[in-house]
Amino acid sequence: MTQATASGTSYIIAARRTALGRPGGLHRARRIETLTAPIVLAALEDAGLEPGVVDEIIFGNTTAGGNPARIIGLAAGLRECVPALTVDRQDASGLDAILLAMRAVAMGEADVVVAGGAESLSTAPWRVARPKSVFQTPRFLGLEPEDGGNGEAPHSVAASEELARKLGITRARQDSYALSSLRKAEQASSERHFVGEIVPLKLTGAEARDESAIAPDIEDLAALSPLMPPDGTHTTGNTSLLHDAAAAVVVVSARVHAELGAPPALRLVASSTQGVGAAEEAMAPVTALEKVLRQANGGFTRDALGLVEMSEVSAAQALALRDAFDLDDAALSPDGGALARGHPLGAASAVSVVRLFTAMARARQIRRPRYGAVTQGAIGGLGVAALFESL
Repeated sequence: MTQATASGTSYIIAARRTALGRPGGLHRARRIETLTAPIVLAALEDAGLEPGVVDEIIFGNTTAGGNPARIIGLAAGLRECVPALTVDRQDASGLDAILLAMRAVAMGEADVVVAGGAESLSTAPWRVARPKSVFQTPRFLGLEPEDGGNGEAPHSVAASEELARKLGITRARQDSYALSSLRKAEQASSERHFVGEIVPLKLTGAEARDESAIAPDIEDLAALSPLMPPDGTHTTGNTSLLHDAAAAVVVVSARVHAELGAPPALRLVASSTQGVGAAEEAMAPVTALEKVLRQANGGFTRDALGLVEMSEVSAAQALALRDAFDLDDAALSPDGGALARGHPLGAASAVSVVRLFTAMARARQIRRPRYGAVTQGAIGGLGVAALFESL
């Protein structure tokens, strides 16, 4: 799966997600299947399809263990014979799951596949390191493989800090971008951009909007202490916070798409996965997107790229991407990114695909972007990117 261009045709015809909630917050008592099954059913309903026609379910997840895709499928009422696959490529798991679904359909292995990402940090099992002797106390492990839970900044933040240093991205610029992202998310919510995208799991206002922070003043952001003192530029204000969320899409074949009346859809143009060195981890989404544009039809001009969605680790990572592709403010996460909504690990990149679908297929504006991309970095120095066309 290092790179791929669709051999046949597959279409995303529906995409839904939950509101994003802080761990211990909005979704605090919801197990992963309780969080996700309603999203699967809502996406199928949007597509005009019954659960009984689904051929496969593929979901990304990093914390539940086992094969949660199977549990989600059964909870959503899919047939017992439907195969289920769980993907773990850390932060890029959801996008990978969707790409696997699109490739399976394009190759004629299935007609209808439900795919996405789900992460319930609030109810996920805890990881505990095995003591080396009976005299040692067990210790909890963090979410990153090398994190021993000792209170130090996560490796992803350290890698982003190195990226900022290398590219000369200042603390002031990061804080300004974070504030802009928060304000864009607030405006999008007030203008009801997420209606039809978020599935309220209860009939309350809180279930219909992301449980994100209220935009502070720039002075408040500037007053926050660095995560890597004394000279670090990253703070809790310009880095993304972990959240619970689920996101799902429905992928269908050309035959099913035609039978349904050819509804608005996203078609996969090309995708790629790229590894980078440990010191370049935060640059992985840039490298992956550069690669996928080269692979698309023998070369794809950046000027034609109308929209990019990414669940960024930090403002520095988002700024690096924006600078590398010379994107204007409206082309990169125009309704706010993970800095505003939160970063739900294995579901993060699936949420980005849902956001892209809203802008390119669900929205009713006359001029939609024809081409859009999702790119995502992942712990371990990996980047995954996909280029989509709006039909």
